[in-house]
Amino acid sequence: MDVRGWGSSTRPPEMDQPLDHSAPLVSTKEAADDIATVVEWIAHRTHHKVAVMGWASGGHWACAYASREPSDLSQLILLNSLYAVNASWELRSALHDKNDPQRFDSHAGGYRLADRNALLRRWDTSIPSTDKSVWREPAVAEAYSRLTLESDPTSSRRNPPSVRIPIGYLRDAFDLSVGTSLFDAARIRVPTLIVRGELDFWSRPADLEALHRDLVNAPSVRIVTIRGATHYVFLDRPNHGRARFVSELTTFLKGQQRGASGHRPN
Repeated sequence: MDVRGWGSSTRPPEMDQPLDHSAPLVSTKEAADDIATVVEWIAHRTHHKVAVMGWASGGHWACAYASREPSDLSQLILLNSLYAVNASWELRSALHDKNDPQRFDSHAGGYRLADRNALLRRWDTSIPSTDKSVWREPAVAEAYSRLTLESDPTSSRRNPPSVRIPIGYLRDAFDLSVGTSLFDAARIRVPTLIVRGELDFWSRPADLEALHRDLVNAPSVRIVTIRGATHYVFLDRPNHGRARFVSELTTFLKGQQRGASGHRPN
């Protein structure tokens, strides 16, 4: 699903204005509201509970939703997600207010623009190989950037084409990185799988440990660190983490890991 402001979903009207005319758009609460709407619709249609997976900011959005203790949620999967830990975060220096390094940039605006190069830049720098095709299929990278740009009907009006991205997720991620809580993990009461790529630039090992500690009411918690995997592990080649991630995900969803708890860094 696409939460408001992202992909093919409805965009806040402020995104049709210059980017500096609003505060950061689309908060964690709004994203959790949208997840709730979709899950309730699916559960009503299928008469089954729904598992939710969140990648990066999608992870803390999913946690915020799960902390509402929804009756329609069956399992929670987090991939490369931040948690409320005041620890080093490599993106903080680019996002903090120049007058207060513990606060998000108050002049950041409501959204940002990303062209093809911007969409691929972090992925490129994450891959420890000069030849990026060793790590990912070139056609996958091309489809990722092309479909992302095509999701914004205004992209072709700019040169180069670019997608509008609401930056509420950056403000909330910044707050998480300095230890500000956005949800109560103790209120999450479903089996939870937490996966991190060893080469991820977004989440930190401390996030896994703290979240594992705070998920005191989850029936089971499984933590997996995939060695050599990047932030984009689900789009990389199978031998660079994708096969392991898919295996962990499907095994967890089938319930074979229910009741297991621990940390497997391999």
